[in-house]
Amino acid sequence: MKGTYIFCIVASLFLVNEAFYLPGLAPVTYCEESDQPKATCKTKVPVFVNRLNSLETVVPYEYQSFDFCVDDKPSSPVENLGQVVFGERISSSPYTFTFKKNVTCQPVCNKEYKKGDQTSVKKLNFLRRGIALNYMHHWIVDNMPITWCYIVENNKRYCSTGFPIGCFVTSQGRQKDACVMKAEFKDANTYYVFNHVDITIEYHSGTNEEWGVDLADKGGRIVRAKLEPRSILHNKPGPEACAGNAPVKGIKGGDMTDAVKIDYTYSVYWVENKQIKWSSRWDYILESIPHTNIQWFSIMNSLVIVLFLSGMVAMIMLRTLHKDIARYNQMDSSEDAQEEFGWKLVHGDVFRPPRQGMLLAVFTGNGAQLFCMTFITLVFACLGFLSPANRGALMTCAMVLYVCLGTPAGYISARVYKMFGGEKWKSNVLLTSFFVPGVIFSIFFILNLILWIKGSSAAIPFTTLLALLALWFGISVPLTFVGAYFGFKKRPIEHPVRTNQIPRQIPDQTCYTKALPGILMGGILPFGCIFIQLFFILNSIWSHQTYYMFGFLCLVFIILIVTCSEATVLLCYFHLCAEDYHWWWRSFLTSGFTAVYFFIYCIHYYVSKLEMVGAASMILYFGYTIIIVFCFFLLTGSIGFFSCFWFVTKIYSVVKVD
Repeated sequence: MKGTYIFCIVASLFLVNEAFYLPGLAPVTYCEESDQPKATCKTKVPVFVNRLNSLETVVPYEYQSFDFCVDDKPSSPVENLGQVVFGERISSSPYTFTFKKNVTCQPVCNKEYKKGDQTSVKKLNFLRRGIALNYMHHWIVDNMPITWCYIVENNKRYCSTGFPIGCFVTSQGRQKDACVMKAEFKDANTYYVFNHVDITIEYHSGTNEEWGVDLADKGGRIVRAKLEPRSILHNKPGPEACAGNAPVKGIKGGDMTDAVKIDYTYSVYWVENKQIKWSSRWDYILESIPHTNIQWFSIMNSLVIVLFLSGMVAMIMLRTLHKDIARYNQMDSSEDAQEEFGWKLVHGDVFRPPRQGMLLAVFTGNGAQLFCMTFITLVFACLGFLSPANRGALMTCAMVLYVCLGTPAGYISARVYKMFGGEKWKSNVLLTSFFVPGVIFSIFFILNLILWIKGSSAAIPFTTLLALLALWFGISVPLTFVGAYFGFKKRPIEHPVRTNQIPRQIPDQTCYTKALPGILMGGILPFGCIFIQLFFILNSIWSHQTYYMFGFLCLVFIILIVTCSEATVLLCYFHLCAEDYHWWWRSFLTSGFTAVYFFIYCIHYYVSKLEMVGAASMILYFGYTIIIVFCFFLLTGSIGFFSCFWFVTKIYSVVKVD
């Protein structure tokens, strides 16, 4: 009954989270130029440009890396730590609109590439490579992405937060999938640049009482921005230049034979929308991603697994284990001495310290740190503080929490190591502070070098690396030392039974009670609960889709905790009944082996879903995947370890032993 209440509470939180979110910034009110002196509002609507990325490579580039129109006096808004780590590089653009002022075929700039000029050839080759790899623009207006909407399968409309820089017609005359099929793109082995965009901006007009400003009903707030990229040959002056359908002269593949000139223009149209309010302006982007039905199927699938495991655990705890305890206690009270059997037989060895106890203590400490970070981050995300509108907030929150949660890592690692009877407390503190973060930072630094060599915007600046090191050495390490100090200061954890001086010999085990088969089986069920959710998470990371269903994710995380705990406890009980008392490392590896299936699934995702080209993309993909899988291994392994420790302590505390 209690579990039902908990599930209902979590489900209600999920439903609340699906109903609203906190936008992440204060609304901006715009008004016409003639009304600007009357109220505190803005008349100019600037457009910001973000880095360009592609589904065919992991290497993004800054907007300025391509030879597009740039602002005369470029400026960049202040970016948080998460944006910098994720490679976002937002800067101003020469596209600036005036509120409610329609513009047709407004020229921005023109680019000329001369034959024989090495600089022109280099820029043109880089542009052609970007078109061939389907690099996407990402424009922002009023902190909201300008979307490109098109029809996908089943006649559904999908709105992407980016749009391609051009279209490439292969030597066989086929267009790339990312380009909309256009009849005017006919020449084979030719690159067509999208040099014109038709932008439609929708705004919501509110009353004076609603907004608290005097706008004479002429102001508004932007609720939607869409565009349609086009390739246009500007052969007429003025607004008529954008009226034709002839595309700009295509850039042929191979060596540059003729000079190339590209004129960039745009048109903007303002439309009033009274149905959409500012607080729900992201809905049309998020709702275009058909996730909900599959997510509910994933939840139902996970709940079936949890109910199965819960039934097994309940049967063991209420029937088998209860009968075992009653029989053992009855035998102790009888006068006739009888031989012990089953899991009670190993009571003198079950709490014997494991080999490599130092490493196990370090892993559990860092795993507890990751668990606390994940749980708190999901709570903030479910409450709406980490919405998609607040760019980089999720990564920033996770990194800051990880740094500030060094105290639990040091405390738990010290307590576990002291329970094992360890005396090298200095080594324990140093390994807890530096081993796991050092491994992660080393891999991250190598991957950053590859991005730096490629000139990618995802390469972390040197000053940001110094800031990350300062957070690590200046905050995380001292907090870990503080936690370890209090952990070693407390008395060791007392076990319910004493440990014999001479280890008991373990009898020969059957195939299904050996360590490796149990570890292999233990990771399957937790992975079965989360693999559908992993698909959407990987899509958000590598396919640049917006992830916002944190209510589902929180529910799946709770199911993962329950599944890891129950699967580990079940297998631990079977091994103890087989008189095998080596459960310390096995409990950690049983649930931690879920990460191995996670890694195998990432390989399958790379082969079947992605079409990345180049060795650098492959190295970056698997490098970042190894970091994620390693953290997931520590997280799930710690869940299984502490669940199994609680179970073993509980059952041996209620039996009478001599």
